[in-house]
Amino acid sequence: MKKIEEVIVVEGKDDTKAINRAVNADTIETRGSAVPEEILDLIEEVAKQRGIIIFTDPDFSGEKIRKIVSEVVPNAKHAFLPKKEGIPEKTGGSLGVEHATPEAIREALANVYTETDAAPQTITRADLVKARLIGVPESKARREALGEALRIGYVNGKQLLKRLQMFQITDTAFWQAVGQLDQGEE
Repeated sequence: MKKIEEVIVVEGKDDTKAINRAVNADTIETRGSAVPEEILDLIEEVAKQRGIIIFTDPDFSGEKIRKIVSEVVPNAKHAFLPKKEGIPEKTGGSLGVEHATPEAIREALANVYTETDAAPQTITRADLVKARLIGVPESKARREALGEALRIGYVNGKQLLKRLQMFQITDTAFWQAVGQLDQGEE
């Protein structure tokens, strides 16, 4: 089983169990979206020694946790699980990493991103309009599909450009993913 050098930040015990079925890794559990100060301090210390990968559920709470932890550790790596991979088998359960297959978890961890302020991006708001990712009725579905194709998670129209820039998605990768969306609609 592959050993992950960084410590993976997850939401809870069930996420840790799912991660450990997929890879050999240490985790820190946030215990929900109101991340306690002592957990943030621990994450900050661990990040200095080994680095961290933020791997939260593909939902609102997961994004909230991701944002909180990113403020403490701006150079954290990010792993994203597509929504369809986190759907529980039993109805009524919540979306999450704990429901993902070991293969889906390994795939997400193989495609991590690191936030950066480095190179300026050339993808513009006009490109998002041209790609029908904002401003048309099917925009939300297209953004969800784009997030899965690029493995950057789902974001709303206002946050999409920022997310693309944050993870330095290239024009080439962006337009290839948009092309895949267009082919899927035919």
